[in-house]
Amino acid sequence: MVELNGKRVVVTGGASGIGRETVRLLAAGGAIVIVADIDGPGAEAVAREVGGTATVLDVADPQAWQQFADATAGEGLDLAVLNAGVLTGEDRLAHLDETAYLRALSINVGGVVHGIRALTPLLAARRGAFAVTASLAGLVPFPTDPIYALTKHALVGFVRSVAPQLAADGVRVNLVCPGMTDTALVTEPMQRALAAANFPLMAPGQIAAALVEALRLPDTGQALVCQPGRVATLFRFPNVPGPVVEGAGAVRPPDDLRGGR
Repeated sequence: MVELNGKRVVVTGGASGIGRETVRLLAAGGAIVIVADIDGPGAEAVAREVGGTATVLDVADPQAWQQFADATAGEGLDLAVLNAGVLTGEDRLAHLDETAYLRALSINVGGVVHGIRALTPLLAARRGAFAVTASLAGLVPFPTDPIYALTKHALVGFVRSVAPQLAADGVRVNLVCPGMTDTALVTEPMQRALAAANFPLMAPGQIAAALVEALRLPDTGQALVCQPGRVATLFRFPNVPGPVVEGAGAVRPPDDLRGGR
């Protein structure tokens, strides 16, 4: 079990929603939190609340990631929550705006790829861990926003594929795949449609708790699934070898799709 007290942690998308709740939970556990967000004032407000520090970070920019890593190297880093993400807001591929498409790719996928690449040397020095916010839309179809689903499927594949490489450096990486959550990404029309369908939104705090659990998992390359009214459970990948790494504590998932510990 990873202890949080005194650990240095960065949370992207930390100014609001799931990120903000994750910052609060980590700080409550004694962690020293860096709130990273493109929204500078929002990040500053959350950092003041928990006694952490704030940094303006465009997760889509690989140079910005490297600059952050260089600036953080002196004090070091134990853990990282890569949480920033966006929807395109478009369900019809024919109507998809090219800018929205590229933005979703650069933030949702690039923000994780660039972040893991830049921060791995820091986390390796302390045998740390990443937690990545993916989505149920990375495991099942999501016709409401196919490009969002594309990016989240990409994250699941990337994290599971890169986990053995990171394990060789003593770094773990795990995913959290939540269903629809009450954040600013869920617009008012979406909320009305979900309410009409009697589909409950999850509280951001539930996802934050799963992200902290993902940081603490002894395994690597795993996905925790969050659904309304249920405890976060490990997703079981069918007929696909898990990222078994000698000495990394990883496990090979059984050949079924049932959630469970």
